[in-house]
Amino acid sequence: MKELNKLSRPFYRAIGMKSCFKKLLMFLLFISQAKAQTPVQSYQNLQTKLAKGWNTWNTNSMLSHVLLPEGISVNLGFKDNSINGDNYLHECYPSYKEKSSEDVTVGYHAYDGSYTEAVINWHGLTVKIETAIKGTDLVILVTPIQLPKKDIQLVSEVAMMWNRAGTITKNAQNIEIYTKGQKRLVQTTKPTINAFLPLKGKYLVLKLNEPIGIAVGNEKLNLNAIKQQILLQRTRFEDNLKKYSPNEETYLVQQSAIAWNTIYDPEREAVIVPVSRNWNTFFGGSYVLFDWDTYLSGLMAGIDNKSLAYANVVEVSKSIDQYGMVPNYVSAQGLGSPDRSQPPVGSIVVQELYNKYRDKWLIELLFDKLVRWNHWWLKHRQTNGYLCWGSDKISTDAAANTWQGAAYESGLDNSPMYDDVPFDTVSHQMVLADVGLMSLYIADCNALAELAKIIGRNTEAKELEERAKVFSQSLSTLWNNDIGMFLNKRTDTGAWNKRLSPTLFYPLIAKVATPLQAKRMIEEHLLNPNEFWGEWVLPSIARNDPAFEQQDYWRGRIWAPLNFLVYKGLKNYDFPNARKELVNKSNDLLLKNWRSKHAVFENYHASGVGRLPNENLNRSDNFYHWGALLGYIYLLEQTNPRSK
Repeated sequence: MKELNKLSRPFYRAIGMKSCFKKLLMFLLFISQAKAQTPVQSYQNLQTKLAKGWNTWNTNSMLSHVLLPEGISVNLGFKDNSINGDNYLHECYPSYKEKSSEDVTVGYHAYDGSYTEAVINWHGLTVKIETAIKGTDLVILVTPIQLPKKDIQLVSEVAMMWNRAGTITKNAQNIEIYTKGQKRLVQTTKPTINAFLPLKGKYLVLKLNEPIGIAVGNEKLNLNAIKQQILLQRTRFEDNLKKYSPNEETYLVQQSAIAWNTIYDPEREAVIVPVSRNWNTFFGGSYVLFDWDTYLSGLMAGIDNKSLAYANVVEVSKSIDQYGMVPNYVSAQGLGSPDRSQPPVGSIVVQELYNKYRDKWLIELLFDKLVRWNHWWLKHRQTNGYLCWGSDKISTDAAANTWQGAAYESGLDNSPMYDDVPFDTVSHQMVLADVGLMSLYIADCNALAELAKIIGRNTEAKELEERAKVFSQSLSTLWNNDIGMFLNKRTDTGAWNKRLSPTLFYPLIAKVATPLQAKRMIEEHLLNPNEFWGEWVLPSIARNDPAFEQQDYWRGRIWAPLNFLVYKGLKNYDFPNARKELVNKSNDLLLKNWRSKHAVFENYHASGVGRLPNENLNRSDNFYHWGALLGYIYLLEQTNPRSK
């Protein structure tokens, strides 16, 4: 027997070597195939992985949970049987442009939908709704916190979204769903009741007087089992937060603003993060992507979620193929603004994402598009070597080829900087050389040049570097030594525009300001309490400007993207204390309002409140993702958190 074993060893050794060799070949084949993927294929694979599983994909209600790619939706609603004109809550949003009957307090929301939590107040009802995922199964826990005197019913409506194929049937106590030959049950932990509602999908109705569990899958679960699954996923979410300690609250606010606004759009066949569900309803009920809002939210997501970051950056950049630039807005059914663009921050964002994740395919996918947009500014917005905001003569909405269209393009819709500045309907531009636009354009050229070098496009890199030099020279002529600031200047009369806003600090981003000029800008203006400094910063117009007291949108309110871009400029110069104070004050403003209302505001009243009680709801959306940039810059100043 020993001899047999001795003789067999070479044989088994050979078999083992063959097995290892085969595995090595398979591994090398996998690597070569991965390398052979085109940038388009890499992005398609990313979107395919993103658009899977249960999540709040449906923009029309944060209480609608959808399974992708199947398209199964389970929508929660509430029926009030008292006598009133608003007795069924079918859709629910974190924010509204008009007063609504429900009030929502958002809680945790894992990016992958593995755990969500929200508290709803409606008609005297206060109810906590939690969801958790186990594989492809969904569990929902509905816990009443306060009940009204009249009975309230919980409604679970099941349907197929976006014309996806599937069959749904209702039995006595559950609903059966058949998709792709697979059966799933929607079951509840208490008996259903008969109620007839004007709903198009199949639904279950339950009396809401105690905690109720709903399970979607094939496993029969009781209330305790559902609670255990909820607790497990909640604990996992909280464990993930701990790696951001001691800044987990700041991270949570930023992460929540993105996660709750992440949706799936069937027209694009893509996961995207629009500014808010509220704004989606305003633009036809599907989605709206604004130019710089979307790029900056992509950068913000990139702190730990590469896939969502890339999704937003790529989806908004796709518009360049159609318009030659990224429009002010683009939405479903062909809606867009071909007459105007918005601040060119795309290349800056792509460069920062590359610096973090080192994916050359992202550059290769977007480079030609971004260069085309860079050229667009030269053709459409250049006057006498300067760049001006504008709006072309393309009839899409009332703002086209008007002063308002140009103001929309600036992103600062009603900024006092542009008061009394004429609009030239022939050149389609405001007659104002704009410091902010020119600075961002120079930064765009520099970022594109660096991206070009990474992918071996050296000819374009040299052209972009030369273009940056030319406009840097033009921008340097906008320095006003008497005031100690770069100023906007009329292109028709040559007169200085002396109204000060944070965009005048953007030459720091372009690195055009000399160290001495930067010192004057920071000490005489940024840190000046009569202009931009104070407990809450940065106001969108100087405090001593007559328009500041109006606190109307860009007329004095605090906007997170301005803080972010000024912060980005400060990083290029040696002002560590100013930078540190800016991020600390920004984070304090964000957390103050989060702790008060669990809100992330589109903009903030200069008193430090997101929106005063007497202000119109449409002045500041209270769950708008870029408001969390106030915390993002704070996190950037801390130790970089681990990425997943």
